[in-house]
Amino acid sequence: MIRLLVVDDHALVRAGLVHLLTSVPDFRVVGEAGDGRAAVAKVTPADPDDEPDVVLMDLSMPGMDGLAATRAVLAAAPRTRVLALTSFDDQARVLAMLDAGACGYLVKDAKPEEIVDAVRAAHRGDAPLSLAASTALVRARAARNPEVTLTAREHDVLRRLAEGLSNQAIGTELSISEATVKAHLTQIYQALQVSDRTSAVVKAIQLGLVPPPE
Repeated sequence: MIRLLVVDDHALVRAGLVHLLTSVPDFRVVGEAGDGRAAVAKVTPADPDDEPDVVLMDLSMPGMDGLAATRAVLAAAPRTRVLALTSFDDQARVLAMLDAGACGYLVKDAKPEEIVDAVRAAHRGDAPLSLAASTALVRARAARNPEVTLTAREHDVLRRLAEGLSNQAIGTELSISEATVKAHLTQIYQALQVSDRTSAVVKAIQLGLVPPPE
């Protein structure tokens, strides 16, 4: 069961999202909030069963906006995954939310099935990005990042990591052991100056090392 917190200051939009998400058998909406401060309070509820696994976070909200709320949510509950779901798709906002720790970024005109798939991807540790967000990352890569050099085998591992494969599946495809995959990932993380799979994928897209998701 994937537990969800929906954060949006527009009650109608929030209600629509809750309706969509509650219709999915393995989703459970454990809370909703109309602003960032309320969202932060709800990621550490009294009942651990109501702790959200994924937070759908709006960006533009009164008081504490989505950017500040994302930082605060992750400070309070580091294992929580924050998925930005907003009307804005400009480069600055996309990069700011990802830098704040959001694991993915969708715009609100996404199809319902895209939102459901993105929630699942966020929950399993992937980095779901809308086409607009991916484009923003690609356009920003030259200005924001130095050149990164990887070996051919590290490129092979990185491409499969971006496709969402597990370490075991990567090893099977490349005919190498899981321990070797982990060793390659360590080198990739060092080269990209990141510390986890999601950040590696986001940075790789940003640098143009792997293509954006279709």
